[in-house]
Amino acid sequence: MVAGAFYDSKPDALTRHIGEMTGKPVKKSKALGIIAPHAGYMYSGKVAAQVYAAVEIPKTVIILGPNHTGLGARVSVYPEGTWGTPLGDAVINAELAEKILKKCAFAERDTAAHEKEHSIEVHLPFLQYHKKSFDFVPIVLGEPDLKILRELGSVLAQSVKGKDILLIASTDLTHYEEAGAARAKDALVLSAIENLDPEKLYSEISDHDISMCGWMPVYTLLHACKELGAKQGRIIKYMNSGDTSGDYSEVVGYGGAVII
Repeated sequence: MVAGAFYDSKPDALTRHIGEMTGKPVKKSKALGIIAPHAGYMYSGKVAAQVYAAVEIPKTVIILGPNHTGLGARVSVYPEGTWGTPLGDAVINAELAEKILKKCAFAERDTAAHEKEHSIEVHLPFLQYHKKSFDFVPIVLGEPDLKILRELGSVLAQSVKGKDILLIASTDLTHYEEAGAARAKDALVLSAIENLDPEKLYSEISDHDISMCGWMPVYTLLHACKELGAKQGRIIKYMNSGDTSGDYSEVVGYGGAVII
């Protein structure tokens, strides 16, 4: 849907661009979850690329994204089918999607929330670059109810426990503030992630008015990973849009993390 806008529409150019952003090979970790941004690749792609390069990609992933459009269900699970990118089709794991839908009372089968949403799609080429064959479950979150998010986190933990499945939360950080102010706010968010503390994450966002669009996916992922026995949150990279544009007067922050 957003090929040609957020990332290259030609397969060779897209593969080359991801390779350039990924850089030299690094030692990969076995992870429970990752957090990565979803802006256009020219701005946030280097952060996302280096997060994906740092972990082993299993055959199945669950991607949690924020709802930017307000369309569709409050917890929207895309139940089946395929999503296409210039690098090929990515298949939805319908069995796992159904398991999540049955376990979580608030989740709904819904495609409307996904139709104009980019926050999940932009992760697929990174996955395809590292893993030729995988399947996934896309879940868009649009309801800032902590009880619902905690329940979904618990359901996700139950659904993946003992299986080789990676949880992914899609988010950008502070939006359209001066770079120094954005960096200070984003440091609070990244500290909560490092400490695997979803409640601290929420309080920092609320107390400091942090415009982090994907806080719900991250909050949910942290709850799930803690239930799965996570030991560490590791920040991989932080940048902002000014690092690309040269304009630091109003930036968007991008952070990437691995949960082990």
